[in-house]
Amino acid sequence: MSQKVAADGNNNKSTSQDCAVLTLPNGQKIELPFLTDAANNVFIDIRKLQPSTGLCTYDPGYTSTGSCNSTITYIDGKKGVLLYRGYDIEQLAEEGDFLDSAYLLLMGELPNAQQKTQFEKDITMHTLVHEQLIQFYKGFKHDAHPMAIMTGVVGALSAFEPYASDIADPASRMRSCLRMISRMPTLAAIAYRTSRGYPIIYPRNDLDYASRFLHMMFAWPTQKYDVDPVLARALEKILILHMDHEQNASTSTVRTAGSSQANPFACIASGIAALWGPAHGGANEAVLRMLEDIGSKSRIPDALARAKDKKDPFRLMGFGHRVYKTFDPRAKVMRKVCHEVLEHLQITDDPLLEIAMELEKEATLDPYFVQRGLYPNVDFYSGIVLRALGVPLDMFTVLFSLARTVGWVSQWREMAEEQQKTPKISRPRQMYNGHLLRPFVPLERRDAENGEDTDFVSNEDAAAARLANSMTLENRQVSCNAARMV
Repeated sequence: MSQKVAADGNNNKSTSQDCAVLTLPNGQKIELPFLTDAANNVFIDIRKLQPSTGLCTYDPGYTSTGSCNSTITYIDGKKGVLLYRGYDIEQLAEEGDFLDSAYLLLMGELPNAQQKTQFEKDITMHTLVHEQLIQFYKGFKHDAHPMAIMTGVVGALSAFEPYASDIADPASRMRSCLRMISRMPTLAAIAYRTSRGYPIIYPRNDLDYASRFLHMMFAWPTQKYDVDPVLARALEKILILHMDHEQNASTSTVRTAGSSQANPFACIASGIAALWGPAHGGANEAVLRMLEDIGSKSRIPDALARAKDKKDPFRLMGFGHRVYKTFDPRAKVMRKVCHEVLEHLQITDDPLLEIAMELEKEATLDPYFVQRGLYPNVDFYSGIVLRALGVPLDMFTVLFSLARTVGWVSQWREMAEEQQKTPKISRPRQMYNGHLLRPFVPLERRDAENGEDTDFVSNEDAAAARLANSMTLENRQVSCNAARMV
């Protein structure tokens, strides 16, 4: 490679002579420059490919495509490294607090004493939400899933924050980010309380971020509630570990929505919607469901055997990670937190937690899983900790969104600042395999041309199908409610 290096406008190093050369079927050749990031990862710059040749790359899921230039989070999956702005995630979680990591992600550096005091004030003094927004919660069904509520109320925040639409103003952008971090615990706690029919508990600004949330979740107006500092610290570490994770599905969704210059609250709502999917934010919930399916410690050997059988659809949830090819660095912290919480609460009679601890022990000693790097990940331990804290299963993903809000607003702010310099809406291409131009066929000729076996559903049949489907869903809901009561 030539060592002539130039900046591409985003602080990436690009070579002026050394390029990838693409030869087209017609003999045309196009040079595509190499870009090198801070970790010496090499990218091929294809931005001029389509305009100059009409060709596009095909990359479903964008697994081989760099969608943006960022300075926030770095992951080395092969080495098991996760850095926030260059700081090791384990050190941040063990030695820092929530405000340290939140300020770091949003501002770019760790705060000094004066900056931290001001940041804490900015976050703490804006925890209340508009009273009319609380009325919005009452419009949901009493048994609505908290994540369904969150997507609605977070998007509705823009109706109560008129400054949010002025994304061209740096002060307005920062204000939106701070308000989102401040109010997310309040919104999440109200979602939980209203989904259970419990009275709303207002935030106490004399408490720290994690303690304030636990108080809003579990306190009652009729009696005093003291937040356990050990449990608050455990939750704080969960929040730090989940703040950001590079360009995952929900973060990419926030950036995509933001590229249209949508207001930040709408962008965060889109991230919550993406996080709701079981393939993304529901992983720790899936761990608990898997443990319920295993049922007892005696069935763990059978579960491990099934997990090794490629023909069996059963999978060990919470083991291994798509990004990390070795141990998940967040899991190291969470494992310690998990055992600290269980020991502190002296939980010895919860069969599900007993299954989890035994499964962890047997799987980490099994050569099959060790050789493949299938160690327990952060979702395995966080699910156990959240259960021990008393957080119900349907709130697991809500807590994930609470933590990830810091990363979302940091990524949104970075993207919005770049958009002010070079506006560019996200617009992926597609590989189209449908019909090309076809002539319109009049109604009276369609049966003849399409054949007599054309599927047709009458209005009456459609109505009957809708009724049957509605009754099925209602029966499922009744079953779910009965399970919750148990």
